[in-house]
Amino acid sequence: MSEARRWSPLRLLASFVLAAWAGLFWFLIVSGRSNLYLSTRTDWVIPIGAVVLSAAALGRLFSVRVSSTSALSRRDLFTSAFMLLPVVVVVALPPTSLGSFAASRRSSFSSVALSSSPEDLATGELSLMDLGGAIRSTDGLNALVERAGSPVSFDGFVVRDKGMPADEFQLTRFIVTCCVADALEVDVRVVGVTPGQFSEDEWVNVRGTLYPLGSQIVVQASEITAIPKPKRPYLTP
Repeated sequence: MSEARRWSPLRLLASFVLAAWAGLFWFLIVSGRSNLYLSTRTDWVIPIGAVVLSAAALGRLFSVRVSSTSALSRRDLFTSAFMLLPVVVVVALPPTSLGSFAASRRSSFSSVALSSSPEDLATGELSLMDLGGAIRSTDGLNALVERAGSPVSFDGFVVRDKGMPADEFQLTRFIVTCCVADALEVDVRVVGVTPGQFSEDEWVNVRGTLYPLGSQIVVQASEITAIPKPKRPYLTP
């Protein structure tokens, strides 16, 4: 006579945790929120993770009946709750990208492993990524000095440092290599701003003239236009 098989509480709990993570990944795909957490280099993790975790959850669910079971321990419940916490946080929090609050607490962009060659900086349109790489090296800064007076157009969000004049702000953008955990900022000082026209964290396009002053980049604005927040708010090197 075959031994009766019973539902395993531990395997049911494991199935639920795997299903919750799979659901989170599918949620990020459907909602488009993956752009808020990963760079274009690593966003492939989301669809792969959704498929793999879904398969794992189904596989675990099909094996929940066992010949002998034991009650869930406090450790099992604590571990599962700890693993579910990120799922709850991501789903519950409103979708938002890094902004001025994070900018004031991030390290300088000069520490990131990115550079711009003097040859690339000598001609062509300058981007925020070019500036971020240029300020890391003497050759890059010298090449950038040669571009003083060049017209530029940058997209970013407004950051106002304490004590900054009313007709200035920092135009900021985050560079994300892998995920938001490694995000570093690049910014330019925009002068010639109409006082009170733009609020902190508002996304704008700044057109003007570039002037390197040491390791600081100043843009004399000729036109500033409010723009919608980009679908992909982070730059990827």
